[in-house]
Amino acid sequence: MTTNGTAPDDDARLVARAVMGDDAAIEKLVRRHIDAAFAVALAVLGDRDEAEDVCQDAMVRALERLGDCRHPERFGAWLAEIVRNRAHNSRAYAKVRATQELAEHTAPSPNGASEGVERAELRRRIHVALGALTEMQRLVVFLHDMQGYAHHEIAELLHISETSSRQYLFVARKRLRTDLGPELMEDYAREP
Repeated sequence: MTTNGTAPDDDARLVARAVMGDDAAIEKLVRRHIDAAFAVALAVLGDRDEAEDVCQDAMVRALERLGDCRHPERFGAWLAEIVRNRAHNSRAYAKVRATQELAEHTAPSPNGASEGVERAELRRRIHVALGALTEMQRLVVFLHDMQGYAHHEIAELLHISETSSRQYLFVARKRLRTDLGPELMEDYAREP
């Protein structure tokens, strides 16, 4: 069973129907997996807007290539891999773009003037703390703590063992407690 109470073989049936053009099956697949896809993109990118764009792009790409999904019962894991690859590509492209813009512009960009100073500082500290984690640690933290996935589901999505999922989460939380301190530890999940 997955966190939304469905059996994995339901995905296989939905993929088969979606390949045949069933719009209702496509919609169910999207609804079932969009949150996990977003969590993966956010874990890699660290920016909500960018993660939304990558997630949507990856979902469209996956739906266009449903026939290439060799294990339809593992659609969620296949989609997570597409999202992860797209996020890495987006991050690499953003680095190139930022380098070019830096050379062209010297004026600083606005820093969210509508946010209070404290809130901006909190966000900065959480971003720094999450950025200090390995990518796999961030993925597990986002999927487990923010999306409510169980370790066996994370293991399937990320192609790791359940024990590895638990270990990544343990080490990540320990690092976050050290970097954020106990008073901010509760806030990290709300302010990636």
